[in-house]
Amino acid sequence: MLTSGYRLSEKILTAPVQGIDENGIEKTYTLSDFLGEYVVLYFCPMDSSPECEQEAREFNEKINNLSKKATVICVSPDSIEGHKNFQEQLGLDFVLFSDTDYRITKAFGAWGEKKMFGMTFLGVIRSTFLIGKEGVIKHAWPNVTLEGHVEEVVKVLDLLD
Repeated sequence: MLTSGYRLSEKILTAPVQGIDENGIEKTYTLSDFLGEYVVLYFCPMDSSPECEQEAREFNEKINNLSKKATVICVSPDSIEGHKNFQEQLGLDFVLFSDTDYRITKAFGAWGEKKMFGMTFLGVIRSTFLIGKEGVIKHAWPNVTLEGHVEEVVKVLDLLD
C-alpha cells in the first residue's frame, strides 16, 4: 500500500479512468487532472454495501468543509451505471471513479487479501489517501474503520496550508 511521502508516478497520474462528476456526467479522468489541488481519494469495495453507503454519506455530509480544501473522489469497481444510481440514491456531491479493471486500486495497494466470515479472498481494501497539490501522498489511511474516519480526514486536511 502506498504511504505518506510517496510521489505518484507518471503512470499512476496519467492512467485514464471512467467516472462521473458531482452532477452525474460521465467523463474520462486522470489523477493529473487534479494536480494543483488536494484530493481525498477513498477506495470502497462496493457501492451498495451498508459500509460504503455509510462512508459515502459521511463524506457527503462533510463535503462543504472538505470541498473548500480538496476534491473528494470515491474509487470502486462498480460500473458507471451503478455509480449513477448510487450517486442519485444518496444525493452525492463528489466524483466517483469506476475502476472495473482494478488498475488504480492495485496501483495504490488497495487490493489484497481480506478475511470475512472465516473465508479468505482478494478484494478492495477500504483505504483513503490525501494527495497533495503536487501529487505526493500527504497521509494514508489503510484498512479504514468507519467510525470517526471522515472527521479524522477533515482534521488532517485542516492542518495543511
